[in-house]
Amino acid sequence: MKEELKLDITGMTCAACSARIEKVLNKMDGVEANVNLAMESAAVSYENEIVSSDEIIGKIEKLGYGATETEDRNVKAQHKEEELQQRKNKLLFSFLLSIPLLYTMLAHIPWDFGFPMPPILMNPWFQLLLATPIQFYIGGPFYTSAFNALKNKSANMDVLVALGTSAAYFYSLTEGVKTIGNPYYAPRLYFETSAVLITLILLGKFFEALAKGRTTEAISKLLGLQAKEATILKNGNEIRVPLDEVKVADAVIVKPGEKIPVDGEVVSGQSSVDESMITGESIPVEKMIGDPVIGSTLNKNGTLTIKATKVGKNTALAGIIKIVEEAQGSKAPIQRVADTISGYFVPVVVALSILTFLIWYIIVEPGHFPSAFETAIAVLVIACPCSLGLATPTSIMVGTGKGAEMGILFKGGEHLETAHKINAIVLDKTGTITKGQPTVTDFIAYQDDKKVLQYLVSVEKSSEHPLAEAIVQFGMSKRTSTLPVKRFTAVPGHGIEAKIGDEEVVIGTKKLMEIRGIQYQTVQNDLLHFESQGKTAMFIAIQGTIMGIIAVADTVKENAKLAVDQLKQLGIEVYMLTGDNEGTAKAIAGQVGIQNVIAEVLPDEKANQIKELQLQGKKVAMVGDGINDAPALALADIGIAIGTGTDVAIEVADITILGGELTLIPKAIALSKKTMLNIRQNLFWALIYNSAGIPVAALGFLAPWVAGAAMAFSSVSVVTNSLRLKRIKI
Repeated sequence: MKEELKLDITGMTCAACSARIEKVLNKMDGVEANVNLAMESAAVSYENEIVSSDEIIGKIEKLGYGATETEDRNVKAQHKEEELQQRKNKLLFSFLLSIPLLYTMLAHIPWDFGFPMPPILMNPWFQLLLATPIQFYIGGPFYTSAFNALKNKSANMDVLVALGTSAAYFYSLTEGVKTIGNPYYAPRLYFETSAVLITLILLGKFFEALAKGRTTEAISKLLGLQAKEATILKNGNEIRVPLDEVKVADAVIVKPGEKIPVDGEVVSGQSSVDESMITGESIPVEKMIGDPVIGSTLNKNGTLTIKATKVGKNTALAGIIKIVEEAQGSKAPIQRVADTISGYFVPVVVALSILTFLIWYIIVEPGHFPSAFETAIAVLVIACPCSLGLATPTSIMVGTGKGAEMGILFKGGEHLETAHKINAIVLDKTGTITKGQPTVTDFIAYQDDKKVLQYLVSVEKSSEHPLAEAIVQFGMSKRTSTLPVKRFTAVPGHGIEAKIGDEEVVIGTKKLMEIRGIQYQTVQNDLLHFESQGKTAMFIAIQGTIMGIIAVADTVKENAKLAVDQLKQLGIEVYMLTGDNEGTAKAIAGQVGIQNVIAEVLPDEKANQIKELQLQGKKVAMVGDGINDAPALALADIGIAIGTGTDVAIEVADITILGGELTLIPKAIALSKKTMLNIRQNLFWALIYNSAGIPVAALGFLAPWVAGAAMAFSSVSVVTNSLRLKRIKI
C-alpha cells in the first residue's frame, strides 16, 4: 500500500545535494521522491510493504543530511527563526575576525593608497589566530558536508569551498612555518583569501535565507486568515476554546465581527457573511438556518449558531493551504535541466581547476606557484552551482503563492509550467459561462400588468420546476402579492394550468396554447425574438386570451465576455461546449464573443471532444464545474475547475479558480507565462555566472575573494529576481 512521507531536510547547500538525495531515494525499491532545495524538503511516496519510513530517513542520514518528518508549521517557523539568528551570529563573528585580514589585502595591491599597514597585521601567526576559528568553527559545516559527499562518491558545492579555502589556509600555514628560525623569509600568505571567502559565502547564504523566507509569504497570509479560537456551546454555557479543540457536530457561536472558525451549517440566527477570501465576491452573502458557512470567512452583523461539519485539516481553507504547499514543494519539468547540469558540474569544475593550475604553473608563469594557486582557487570558487539549484524552485514557490493570493490554486509546479503552452481553451456553458441558475430576463404584459404578474406568480408558486422558482423570485422582487389557487395541473414539457377565482389561467409554450385553442399569432414575434436570444419564453393566458409573455434564461456571468476577450488577446482559441441545441448555444456564445461552439454534446461525450482538439495538435485546457465535466477535466492538458463547482471537478482539475471569477482564467495563464519567463531568466543568469565566470577566473582576472563574492551573490540575485513575481501586474 502506498503511503506519503513529508520530510524536512537539513544540510543541503546546492542543487548537487538535492539531486543526490533524490537519485539515491529513487533507486530504492517502491520509492518515488521529489526533493526541493528551496523549501529544504522532500515529498516521498513509498510502498510500505517493501520499505519503511525509518529506512528512507536512514538512507538520507547515511548520505550525511538530516531528515525529520515535517513538523507543525508553527514549530517549523520557530526553528527557521532560530536558525536565521544562528546564521546572523556566526556571520557577525566571522565578519569581525575577517576585517583585519581584509585590510591586509591592501598590501597585495600594486598601488599605494597611503593606508598605514601595522606590522602586527602582516605577522603570519597573528593572521593564523584570526583565520583558524573562521576556517574550522565557522567553516566546519563545509568540511562535514564535503566529507559526506565524497564518502558517497558525489561532489557538491561544499567540496569546492572546502578545497579552495583549505588550499589557501594550509599553504599559508606552511609559509608561516618557514619563518621559524628564518626572520628574513617573506611568506606568501593567503589567510585572508580563505577567511574572506567563507565570510562572503555566509553572507550570501544569510541573504538567501532572508529572501527564501519571503517566497513563502503566501502561506503565511493564508494561515493568518484562520481564526485562533472559537466559542462553543457546552451544557448551555458559552466556552472559549482553542481552534484545534473544536470537534465535528459542536455548536459554535459566532458573534458579529468575528471570523467563522470552522466549516459548518447555520442552525440558528441570521446574518450576512463576507466570503471574499474564498469566493472573491465582495458582496456579503445572507445566511439563514440550513445555509452552509465556510471557515475563516467574516460574520458581519448578526449572531449565528453553527453546527461544525468540517474541522482542522478538513476545512476549505486547510484544503487551499495544502494545495499551495504541495505546489510550492513540487518540481516543474524544466527543473530537471538544472538538476542534470548540477550533477556533472562539480566534478568538471574540480578537473578544470587542476588543469588551470597546471597551465599557469607550467606554461603561463612557469614555476610561479602563487599565481597558479590563486587562479585555481578562483576557478573552484566561482563555479559553485548554488544559483542553478535555486533558479526554478524559488520561481515556482513565488508563482504559486502569487496565484493563491489572487484566488488561483495551481496543484503543482508541472501545471504552472504546462499552462503557458495552452493554445485552445474549452469552456463548459452551464455554471461556467452562465450562472447555472435560471433568471427572469424579460416580462411583457399586454393588458393590466399588475394582474398578469399577480396571476403568474400565484400559479408558479405551486410548481416545483426550476423555472417556476425563478419566476416566483422575480415576483417577490416586484413586491407582488399572491392569490389562492383552486386547481393546479402540470402539463409535462409544455407548461401549467390553474384556476384563480373563476378565471382559467394557462402558462406555457405555444404548443400548449395550440392544444387549448388560444390564439397567440399576434404576439408571436416577441416569442421568436426571445428564443433567438437563447431564452425560454412562455405565454400567459387568462380566460383564453394571451395577456403576457415571460422569458427566462440562464444568464451569462457579468465578467464572461471580458474573460473571453482576454483569452483571445493571449492568442488562445476559445470554444464553448454544451448539451444545448445549436440555436440556444450560439445565442449564448454570441453574447460573450465565442465563435467556436460545440453543441448538443452528451455528458459522457465531453472527453471525446477534448481528444478531438488534441488530435489536431492543440494544447487544450478544459474549464468546468460539474461532476459530468470530470472526465474532460482529467483528459485535458490542463483541467481548470471553477471553485463554486462540485468537489469531484475540483479534485480532478490541475488548477482551481476560487469563486467562479472567470477573469482569473486568463490571469492564471498569464501568470504561468510570467513565471516561466522568470525561470528562464534565472537559469540564464545562473549559467552565465558559472559559465562566463570560469574562463574569466582561469585567465587570472579574478582574485579568489572576488570570485567568492560573485558566487555568493549569484544565489541572492536569483532569489531576488524570483521575488519580482510578487509585484507583477496581471
